[in-house]
Amino acid sequence: MQSLGERLGRLLQTGDVVGLIGPLGAGKTTFAQGIARGLEVPADRHVASPTFALVNQHPGRVPFVHADLYRINDASEIAELGFSEVYEHAAAAIEWLDRFPEVAPADRLEIVIAPHGEPTTGGTGPRQVVARGTGPRGAALAAALGQSTVRA
Repeated sequence: MQSLGERLGRLLQTGDVVGLIGPLGAGKTTFAQGIARGLEVPADRHVASPTFALVNQHPGRVPFVHADLYRINDASEIAELGFSEVYEHAAAAIEWLDRFPEVAPADRLEIVIAPHGEPTTGGTGPRQVVARGTGPRGAALAAALGQSTVRA
């Protein structure tokens, strides 16, 4: 998952938004950690799930904003997070974007991660990763990334 995320991170530019969609434990945060590596976020930065902080920002080749909408209960709470300003100066990865898709621009990349096949020892297993663009830039990123089944 991290390698695939890193590949995407190398392609991201300021203003790019990636929605990470999948069940708990699918690998959304792991994928975001790979994005951070591809964006050259310094290795000493701890890229963790922003479930409780909601939004974390990291320096890199392109600044990286990592957000998580899991704990958001109402769309009115999102305005306080300042997403519109974020898109002007950073690349963003938003976990659980399917809960509030209106927070992202119309042109974005959505990464859907789903368990695929039998779990391996340790409880993880392969995942199917589908990239879909919702506009010209998102479609270009999806085409560059392709579809993958990843062994976790």
